[in-house]
Amino acid sequence: MPVPEAAVFERLRGFAAVDTAQEHASRTISEVFTGRPLGEVPVGTVADVSAAFAKARVAQQEWAARSPKERAEVFERYRALVVDNREFLMDVIQAETGKARWAAQEEIMGLIFAARYFARVTPELLASHKVAGAFPILNRAAVRAQPKGVVGVIAPWNYPMLLSVGDSIPALLAGNAVIVKPDSQTPYSSLANVELFRRAGLPRDLLQVVPGPGGVVGTAIVDACDYLMFTGSSATGRTLAQQCGRRLIGFSAELGGKNPMIVTRGADLDKAAKAAVRACFSNAGQLCISIERLYVERAVAAAFTEKFVAAVKGAKLGAAYDYSADIGSLISEAQLETVTKHVADATSKGAKVLVGGNARPDIGPLFFEPTVLAEVTDEMECGRNETFGPLVSIYPVADVEEAIVRANDTEYGLNASVWAATKAEGERIAERLHAGTVCVDEGYAPAWGTTGAPMGGMGISGVGRRHGPDGLLKFTEPQTVVVTRFLNLDAPWGIPQDKWQPFLMTIARVIRFLPGR
Repeated sequence: MPVPEAAVFERLRGFAAVDTAQEHASRTISEVFTGRPLGEVPVGTVADVSAAFAKARVAQQEWAARSPKERAEVFERYRALVVDNREFLMDVIQAETGKARWAAQEEIMGLIFAARYFARVTPELLASHKVAGAFPILNRAAVRAQPKGVVGVIAPWNYPMLLSVGDSIPALLAGNAVIVKPDSQTPYSSLANVELFRRAGLPRDLLQVVPGPGGVVGTAIVDACDYLMFTGSSATGRTLAQQCGRRLIGFSAELGGKNPMIVTRGADLDKAAKAAVRACFSNAGQLCISIERLYVERAVAAAFTEKFVAAVKGAKLGAAYDYSADIGSLISEAQLETVTKHVADATSKGAKVLVGGNARPDIGPLFFEPTVLAEVTDEMECGRNETFGPLVSIYPVADVEEAIVRANDTEYGLNASVWAATKAEGERIAERLHAGTVCVDEGYAPAWGTTGAPMGGMGISGVGRRHGPDGLLKFTEPQTVVVTRFLNLDAPWGIPQDKWQPFLMTIARVIRFLPGR
């Protein structure tokens, strides 16, 4: 299955929200597997962002006037188009990121799940609902959700389709327009979906993608948007939060993770070891919710380590547009350099390489073997810092208590995995972990795929949640409308204030006995 031809990427380039009448610099996007050019994408400017927002604000007014049900119909059509074009979309993802095809399929499944869930629940979640008024009979109160306006989405390169378009779906369904800044390495993944949305009937200016550097395009979006959704590093998240705070606009972010897996005595070690390969090395470890720390009860540590190392050795690295490879490439020289430095630093300070540890230029320019380290300490670069690559450390622990303490001994709190003798024991451990999501008897995928539940981080791993009702309602402003009937709170019918005010206090004492008070 070959990479799409140059003409395909030239077509997608046309969906970038840039002024084609003006001269633009361009960036070459390369196929990660080989380094050969895929195509040229224009580099957006502050003027392009300003123009995109001007168009988006006009389009948003008409879109917000449509009923949630009408908006949902567009996304049902979009979902069907994703299903029909899934092979092409996976080709684009693989070409830009170098991930294995099954990992690219995770993105497609995520888009399908998000479109289906939010299209289904939006009419109900956005419906006006009654609440008890301050004074029964006299007041009728209702709460409705208004869209924020124009939402900015700053997306990363590791899951470039799911984390740009997947976050745009609920924002759009909530009645907003969206301006996306994709990572400069992966613009085609977002642009391919703009094409599908146009075919599904989404108004032209409602979803726009402006490629370009974060310091220019990203900053301009933060300066103009009514709400910001960001996925990336905790360091960048802090900076963006400060910028949003100065403007007093809402901000949601999924940030970094140093995610733990706990394996207890009595767990099914064969299943745990096999699942750990997926949990640790999906997308070559370039996944915020992937596992980087393994805590195994000492009684089974040797047996688990043997099975896990064997499973890692059996995983196939490959550059293929089919399902023949288990693990794909890193995306850039910078990522390759980080992983190489973390391994070198750890081994120079006494860590032991159990498997892997080497770059594989024989497969492709940015491949690195899945690597398992033992005897890692906090003084090592990979001990407490996120590597974001195919590197995991394994730690024998005395018991479950030590495993929980060490798993929680981090500023991060994004995802965790638990493997125990029983499901009940696994759930009890999960409840004590400081993490936004915990998978019992799996790594990360079921928690991510449970679109009806909130997904996000604690600590420095994030602010706000994606998925679930919160994943839609965060893109809205709740508005309370209260209608007063019969009489106002001014003393009516000429009753003196000294008589009227005690009467109001009598009402206040009585209403506490009413339901919901």
